Amino acid sequence: MSYIIEGKTGSWEIVVGLEVHAQIISHSKLFSGASTKFGGEPNSQVSLVDAAFPGMLPVINRECVAQAVRTGLGLNARINLQSRFDRKNYFYADLPQGYQISQFEHPIVGEGSIEIELAGGETRQIGITRLHMEQDAGKLLHDQDPTRSFVDLNRSGVALMEIVSEPDIRAPEEAGAYLRKLRQILRYLGTCDGNMDEGSMRADVNVSVRKAGEPFRTRCEIKNVNSIRFVMQAIEIEAARQVEIWENGGEVDQETRLFDPGRGETRTMRSKEDAHDYRYFPDPDLLPLVIEQEWVDGLKAALPELPDAKRARFQQQYGVPFYDAGVLVAEQSVADFFETVAKGRDGKLAVTWVTGELFSALNRTGRTIENSPVSADALGKMLDLIADGTINGKIAKDVFEDMVETGESPDAIVEKKGLKQVTDTGVIDAAVDAIMAKHADKVAEYRSGKDKLFGFFVGQVMKETKGKANPALVNDALKAKLDA
Repeated sequence: MSYIIEGKTGSWEIVVGLEVHAQIISHSKLFSGASTKFGGEPNSQVSLVDAAFPGMLPVINRECVAQAVRTGLGLNARINLQSRFDRKNYFYADLPQGYQISQFEHPIVGEGSIEIELAGGETRQIGITRLHMEQDAGKLLHDQDPTRSFVDLNRSGVALMEIVSEPDIRAPEEAGAYLRKLRQILRYLGTCDGNMDEGSMRADVNVSVRKAGEPFRTRCEIKNVNSIRFVMQAIEIEAARQVEIWENGGEVDQETRLFDPGRGETRTMRSKEDAHDYRYFPDPDLLPLVIEQEWVDGLKAALPELPDAKRARFQQQYGVPFYDAGVLVAEQSVADFFETVAKGRDGKLAVTWVTGELFSALNRTGRTIENSPVSADALGKMLDLIADGTINGKIAKDVFEDMVETGESPDAIVEKKGLKQVTDTGVIDAAVDAIMAKHADKVAEYRSGKDKLFGFFVGQVMKETKGKANPALVNDALKAKLDA
């Protein structure tokens, strides 16, 4: 899909590339042993390396390298067995060294791709240019004092993966789908938690516009956007701004901008630097990073099942429809819950209960799947009671509501409340006879050709048996007696 802007001079196409900074899940930082735990007291997780004390030397964290490789494998990307760290020189108050250790010419991961799903079932491949590792800067605090700013270096030195896409995105919706899919993959891999509200995943958004068939025009980078919704809004707003400039005879300047969601605008932050402005050169304190193919193969063999593969398996193994399978695999915890419920049972029935009654209960109680009031094992046992005829579907809904409220097992609720389904044909026949006697006029109408009254009789018998009668046996008994 393409997001077309209609201007005074015709149609304009949006061109977007995303640079996603994803914080690597690891106990310690990229080049030091300081903790990476979120929410610590300011400057309580800072080593001498992070604070750039003279003479302190960086030491690479092996687990961070493994996490980057796992991510590259999950993105169907080329793993470079030799990569290099460079110094990217620029001054920020929260960058103690005066440079950032990053990878520029020789990243650890090369080209890859992500398949995204769009409305209507359309899919598209978005290319990945590279993934490189780098260290994060600290954080400036401007709201602690009326005249001074403070620096928290807890984040300084935390390992980041910068995942750079090709300029293949053509609409805000595609950017949203790309970020959701990327975050999903990272979470499945366990390499980044994807919590944008905590800053562990954020995006730099490169936007340009062009007429159909034109080469790329000048792009602007919107820095540090921390929600998928804001990314989509920023693209739409920045593209409209650029179209207006071009159509009024101006030139779009290559620059870095900030998105202000409150005002619904992007504004200039600084002119956009080129690579030579950062004076990259190989970090003299770090040797080239060399990894073995055998080690990479071992990491690949231990990868978890990823969302696309899991979705296909759910469709094939459990008969789950394409859309429902996508809903189930969106979060790994939901997929695991469903699979526990569905294992050895009717997959279609399991998906109906998980995406229907369970999701509704979670929304109503404000809970997540991780602290669901009904466990996967308990829901599975309830489906067993339906399958063996102990309860019917209508009673099951009442049992489920009791499970949500009390946390009791389905067996205990059924036993305590006497909810077992009536399968005694004698009892059902007696109920049918009573209803037919009570509604003799309706019986006559039915027998004169008004077949639609059959549903009325089913409802009356179920009411007579307080919803406990086996519906199939009720249907059989009614057909036999009404058609006699």
